[in-house]
Amino acid sequence: MDLIIYNANAYTMENDVEKVEAIAIKQDRIVKIGTNNEILPLKMDQTKLINAKGHTVIPGINDSHLHLYMFGYFLNMVNTEAAKSIDDVTQITKRFIEERHVSKGNWVRGRGWNQDYFADENRFPTRYDLDQISTEHPILLSRVCGHVIVVNSKALELCGIGKNPEQVEGGQIDLDEQGEPLGIFRENALQLIHNNIPVPDLDEIKETLINGIKEANRFGITSLQTDDLSHLPNQDFKLMLQAYQELAEEGNLNARIYQQSLLPTKKMLEEFLSLGYTTGWGNEYFKIGPYKILSDGSLGARTAAMMNPYHDDPSTTGIMAFTQEELDDLIMTAHKGGMHVAVHCIGDRSMYNVFSSIEKTLKNYPRDDHRHGIIHCQITDETLLKKYKELDLIAHVQPIFLDYDIHIVEDRVGDELAKTSYAFKTLYDRGVHVAYGTDCPVVTINPFTNIYSAVTRQDLKGYPKGGFNPSERVSVYDAVYQYTMGSAYASFEEENKGSIKEGKLADLTILKDDLFTIPSESIKDVTVDTTICGGKIVYKRD
Repeated sequence: MDLIIYNANAYTMENDVEKVEAIAIKQDRIVKIGTNNEILPLKMDQTKLINAKGHTVIPGINDSHLHLYMFGYFLNMVNTEAAKSIDDVTQITKRFIEERHVSKGNWVRGRGWNQDYFADENRFPTRYDLDQISTEHPILLSRVCGHVIVVNSKALELCGIGKNPEQVEGGQIDLDEQGEPLGIFRENALQLIHNNIPVPDLDEIKETLINGIKEANRFGITSLQTDDLSHLPNQDFKLMLQAYQELAEEGNLNARIYQQSLLPTKKMLEEFLSLGYTTGWGNEYFKIGPYKILSDGSLGARTAAMMNPYHDDPSTTGIMAFTQEELDDLIMTAHKGGMHVAVHCIGDRSMYNVFSSIEKTLKNYPRDDHRHGIIHCQITDETLLKKYKELDLIAHVQPIFLDYDIHIVEDRVGDELAKTSYAFKTLYDRGVHVAYGTDCPVVTINPFTNIYSAVTRQDLKGYPKGGFNPSERVSVYDAVYQYTMGSAYASFEEENKGSIKEGKLADLTILKDDLFTIPSESIKDVTVDTTICGGKIVYKRD
């Protein structure tokens, strides 16, 4: 026996009552669970012991949707999340340039601003605001959602974007009355800027991924279903795959990666499939997951595709990244290539369109246990909620989005539609497989703020009393289940991980607090003592 955890308060997640006191691990597998008296006699000379001291143990947490590479990258970028005004954005970025001694001509990148939090004026920053920071550095600052960026004049110059530029299908370049770009790019138009940023080398990519995983381990996370393939300049998916494969071969992945493969064009998808990649390719540390499609934008940026105009901006219904025919073609191509799909859908129009494509695909090419899924699942009506079960779709959801969205959703979509939105408990109660994730770095990777949001339906300050649409509150057990077994199901791995069971992978999280018994308002403050991935301790609290 290599490792024994004893004196534990371990919730197996096999059902809502089973708990065990001790866990025996050999190599990367759980081989025996039971009482201290049953497990401790299995100790051998080489066995390492962990006295859990009565602390709670749960299966390793599995984030069902995030962007690991961008998370690791953003750890060393300008962070404008705290900005309460456009002036704050400029001052934060100026300080970053000065403190990091960024050389003239080098790109400055940042993220996190949200115009709804600006006290002075609720608008996006423009090139002219960023020109006050510097005209000698190209600057790119992403909105918190990642669906809108703003750049300065130097960046526009380097990217060759001048007056009256050609618009991009599925995107938008904001122009002034004279046709001059304001520096604001939405959805598919972001690539006009991203493709001109210098490409990092392989070692830099690997270091960035390792840094992101280290931070994930600190929060008890042992599995990451991550969308990374199109995040390098020029969308070089082969370089990103090489980085992951080398890390796996070197034994330097301290979390299990299930790659949600975002390939924005059919040509890229066909090249990917022709190279032999498809769902399930890989090993237990790095595996190809679904084909990821970004169908619309975000609610905060008003780019989520809606059936009706936004209540607080009737001039727009958001942006669909693809036509119906293009969606049909992409989903059918991926499905026929042996992949399941996971489609970003926030607005109701995007869901109606994507559901139509999936329905056509399954009618023409039936497949049992397809595990196609929708990421975000936010703005829904009763018809859409029923369709999730009818089509047997997985719902990859982020309850933590409520921290911000409960303050804007009624303004954006109206009271009636808001009542049937973020209906994650309704989906689960109707038999839909639900998997929790964060969409980090859009929000924190911390799973306990996510669980808090699911249980309370409140923002992190406790608003509103009783919770937003309180009938959608879930139990702590169900929230943890959806973060473990639910996420494992989403990646076809429920027989291999997601619960504490003999024969499953030894991916475990030891908590300082009993998540299941503390007051709900304290869940967001839970801390991790130890994270174990494959029987190896990958994080231990000081």
